[in-house]
This record gives sequence, structure tokens and C-alpha cells, in this order.
Amino acid sequence: MTREGEISVAEEKKNEALEDETTAQDDTDVIEEDVIEEGAGEEEATETEETSDEATEADEASDKDEASDTEEQSKDQGSKFFKKKDKKDKKDAQIEELTDKVKRQMAEFENFRKRTEKEKSQMYEVGAKSILEKILPVVDNFERGLNGMEESDDPFAQGMQMIYKQLMTSLEEAGVTTIEAVGQEFNPEFHNAVMHVEDEAFGENEVIEEFQKGYLYRDSVIRHSMVKVAN
Repeated sequence: MTREGEISVAEEKKNEALEDETTAQDDTDVIEEDVIEEGAGEEEATETEETSDEATEADEASDKDEASDTEEQSKDQGSKFFKKKDKKDKKDAQIEELTDKVKRQMAEFENFRKRTEKEKSQMYEVGAKSILEKILPVVDNFERGLNGMEESDDPFAQGMQMIYKQLMTSLEEAGVTTIEAVGQEFNPEFHNAVMHVEDEAFGENEVIEEFQKGYLYRDSVIRHSMVKVAN
């Protein structure tokens, strides 16, 4: 081979080596660009994650704030409710207190009314007994006069009998009754023993004779019977 041919071959090899270096350089640049892009992607992903975390934290903080606000509102509403309830309880307490006072006053008035009626009744009874005690001697005199008069057609005697019956009827209508004495067992609540005899013909503590009639006004004694008691 000639010298020129050798030079030409050497130049071709040199050119091929340059091309290979250029290709290798290009590949290296591409790899570096890929690496840079990957790094940028990773940085973007990291930034995205960080942004997402920040947003999540912000949302959580917002939720906490809203929950706190809601809780405070609930407390405010609860306090208002209890305040209203307290006010209502005070009104109820006042109503109960006034109701109790009214009931007490009504009970006191009812007791006063009953006490007044009882006092009036007692006063009326005392007054009636006082008058009856003064009338009884008149009744005794009527009976003595009638006992001394034999039954006759004398108009005067008949008039006395009629007046006596009318008087006794009026006393009975007023609540006056005679106390039973003769034949009854002696009772110190109704009888006043002025004589005592021993007689086997009668029972023990038996009233055998009445000297003066006794009278009752309703359930109280106006005058005890004056009697003689046997055994």
C-alpha cells in the first residue's frame, strides 16, 4: 500500500474515533438530562407532598378551630339554657311559696271559722242554760200547785193544766228534757243524793224517791235530780 493510502485510512479511523466520542458525549448529556429531570421530578413530588401535608395540616387546624367554635357555641347555648331553667325554677319557687301561703291562710281562716262557730254555740248554750235555770223554779211551782189540786171541771184548774202542758212542750222543743230518776241506779253525774236508807226491798244504789226533778239541756245538766237512794 502506498503512503497516501495509509494516510487516508488513518484519517478515516480518526474520524470514526471522533464520531464515537461525540456519540458518547451525546449519550452522557442525555443521561445527565434524564438525571436532572428525575431530580426535578423528585423535587416536584417532594414539594407536592409537602404542599399536600401543609394543606392537610391546615385542614386539620381549620377543623379543630371549627370544632372549638362549635363547642364554645354549645357551651354558650347550654349556659343560656341553664340560665333560662334557673329563671324558671325561681318562678316555680315563688309560685310554690305563694301557693303555700294561700293554703296556710285558708287553713287558718277555716280554723278561725270553726272556732268562732264553736264559741258562738257555747255562748248560746251558756245563755240558754242561764235562762232555763231561772225558769225551772217557775215549773216547780206549777207542779206543786197542780199536785195540790184535785181533778175537777173547774175552768181555772183546766187552764192551769193547759198552761203547764204548753210550757213543757216549749221547753222540750228547745232541747230541755227531764232526768230519769226513780227506779234507776244512782249516777252522780245526774243525781244528787240527799237521803240514804237501808231497805232489802230495793237493789243496791237504787233511787227510790225523787224530791226535785232534774233537767238536761241537750247533753249538759241544767240541774241534778234531788233523790233518796237505797242500800
